[in-house]
Amino acid sequence: MLEIYQRLSSATGLDIYGEVELCHLQREKGRFKTAIFTGEAVGFFLERGNVLKVGDALISRCGRVLLVTAKKEDVVRASTDDWSQFSKACYHLGNRHVKVQIGEKWLRILPDHVLEEMLTRLNMTLKHEKSAFVPEQGAYKHVKNHERII
Repeated sequence: MLEIYQRLSSATGLDIYGEVELCHLQREKGRFKTAIFTGEAVGFFLERGNVLKVGDALISRCGRVLLVTAKKEDVVRASTDDWSQFSKACYHLGNRHVKVQIGEKWLRILPDHVLEEMLTRLNMTLKHEKSAFVPEQGAYKHVKNHERII
C-alpha cells in the first residue's frame, strides 16, 4: 500500500507515478484509503483541516508522486442569463450553508429536490449531470486560531 504523508501545491518538475481520482468528500478528509488506476491501495495520513485541491501533488513514503484529480459526481447545474436571479440563487444557497461550485452565471450543487425546487422558482435552468464537483472553500478557510477577517 502506498502511504501518503505529504503534499505539494505543484507537480512541476516531478516524475508523476499516476493520478488519484477523488470525490469532493475524499478531498476534504485527511485520513482514508482508496485505490489508484492500477488497483494499488493508497492510505492517506495528511494534516487534518486542509482540503486537497485538484492538481495537488502527493508524495508517498516510498517517493512516488501522485496527482490529485476530481472524480465525476452526480451534480445539478443551475444556470441563468440574469445576474440578479443568479445572485439571489447564490445568496439563498449560502444562507443554507450549501456546498456550491460557482461559475459565470452557473452553479453546481449536489442533488437535492428541495433546493432544486427553490432554484426553479428563481428561474434557474437545471440540468442533472456527472461532473467534477469543486465547491467554494469559504471565507474563513485561511483563518487560524479564530482570528477575524477585517
